[in-house]
Amino acid sequence: MDAKSLLSVSSQNTPIPSLLNPKNSLSLSLVQSRKWVSFRTKNLLAPQTVRYSRRLECINSVQKVKHAVDEEDTKAGIKKKNLAVFVSGGGSNFRSIHDACVGGSIHGDVVVLVTNKLGCGGAEYARDKGIPVILFPKSKDEANGLSPTDLVAALRKFEVDFILLAGYLKLIPVELTRAFPRSMLNIHPSLLPAFGGKGYYGMKVHNAVIASGARYSGPTIHFVDEHYDTGRILAQRVVPVLWNDTAQDLAARVLQEEHRLYVEVVAALCEERVIWREDGVPIIQTKENANDYS
Repeated sequence: MDAKSLLSVSSQNTPIPSLLNPKNSLSLSLVQSRKWVSFRTKNLLAPQTVRYSRRLECINSVQKVKHAVDEEDTKAGIKKKNLAVFVSGGGSNFRSIHDACVGGSIHGDVVVLVTNKLGCGGAEYARDKGIPVILFPKSKDEANGLSPTDLVAALRKFEVDFILLAGYLKLIPVELTRAFPRSMLNIHPSLLPAFGGKGYYGMKVHNAVIASGARYSGPTIHFVDEHYDTGRILAQRVVPVLWNDTAQDLAARVLQEEHRLYVEVVAALCEERVIWREDGVPIIQTKENANDYS
């Protein structure tokens, strides 16, 4: 069941059927409010059979979702990918990615947004665009947040292909990295491995770059592992550091390149043009020539 179907059902105050996980008999029910979408779990005491009007069937208590693949959802034989974006702030990279999906530059759809701050600009933008918002992680102040296990289950229900971190400031739990191997990207505002790791985010990165005397900086897109900014590098874009730059000047210049680079990389990811070398280094196949890489 896709995210739009879930939202349309919720807006009509129609009960949403529980989503059954046959492996551990865990039921996930989606709850929609004006602020967020949450998944509540409960144990099932007896098999349930649910029929849902949009091609959703439950057979022997196991739901099998059949999706009709329309011609517009395929590109050169490649199915459109489902994307989950994680944000903690304004979400400018998220907006660029979403715009590119809507405009057709990216062969994918943002089907859900995950945030640790329900009031951030990225979450507000998602709600305005009808994109479901999930709160993660659970905390003392945010009882509606999901646990790592429930987050993985929720992303599975949205049939997420790739996870994109776009200014998400929490460490990704090991449950998520193991559930989505080689399927999670992050963007960092420096040329990693320089000026990366715990504590290096936002303006702290740009202040450190200027203080070091480095002549170049720029965004890095890398795959996510269990630590801050240590995953395999996929793409970088070089930006000059000018002699009279402030941290704000440099941040603005790097952010412009972030928007361009992230869209290009996500487009390649959705078109299945990311190739892994034998030594475990990811490279991007160019659109023009399958034998050329960047």
